[in-house]
Amino acid sequence: MTTTVAPSSALEPLTPSGWLRLFAPGIMWGTSFLFIAEALESFSPALITPLRILIGFAVLGCFPAARAAVPTAVLPKIALLALVWMAFPLTMFPFAEERVSSSVTGMLNGATPLFVAIVASVIQRRVPSRGMRIGLFIGFAGVVLISLPTLGEGSSSGWGVLMIMLALVSYGFALNIAAPLQQQYGAIPVLWRAQAFALLMTAPMGLVGLGRSTFSWHAMGAMIGLGVLGTSLAYVFIADNAGRLGSTRASVATYAIPVVSLLLGVVIRNETVSAIALVGCGLAIVGAFQAGRSRH
Repeated sequence: MTTTVAPSSALEPLTPSGWLRLFAPGIMWGTSFLFIAEALESFSPALITPLRILIGFAVLGCFPAARAAVPTAVLPKIALLALVWMAFPLTMFPFAEERVSSSVTGMLNGATPLFVAIVASVIQRRVPSRGMRIGLFIGFAGVVLISLPTLGEGSSSGWGVLMIMLALVSYGFALNIAAPLQQQYGAIPVLWRAQAFALLMTAPMGLVGLGRSTFSWHAMGAMIGLGVLGTSLAYVFIADNAGRLGSTRASVATYAIPVVSLLLGVVIRNETVSAIALVGCGLAIVGAFQAGRSRH
């Protein structure tokens, strides 16, 4: 995630505070779906994405590392990254959560590493290894189990699941584009500029959504939490973790996302999650872990 990643021999041992730092990004991203659901009670889904990006851009700009120089020639690639990493997928989630619960949205996000692995194999023109194929099979079986109860609720819920799947496919392309850019120019400078491009892309939609929203401090508080945590600080933490702990160990944080979103959805929003969806969530996490550790 960062320009300089610690070699294996230099990795810091994990202390209790180190474990908390390791999972902090996943916990922050896991809260995102709760914040979206809460904000939707007053704000139009068209407003949520540009507003969260605006808040995230402002917070990330407070870090001096964000303003590190990046060659002008790289900006078109960063603009493409902004489209497939932020503008498009982040727009899908609020519209999806009008149709499906925050817990289901978060559980399905546990499958993100599966799409990253598939896109990487296509880009590199190589057949996935046997271990990766097993991981993909297990993971997508989990995705099906998570989706089944929701799909049974009607066509509207089906559209919600489809939007989430399209967002995850977009993430698959985005993370393969982001990796070399971040390694060369640093995660935070690339992310900050991508947020600027994404804000420009989504601003017209936000203006439309503004006229369809009603202000409430509750919804605004949810948006501040979404922008500060899931759209800025989580990236700072995972970039720091990659440098201190190594990129492989840092990526473990993503497995906290479905767990956190599930707990928050059930405890705070009283959402009901079927047993088959819980089994699917476990399979998706296991499959993603297997696919991630079997890259060759």
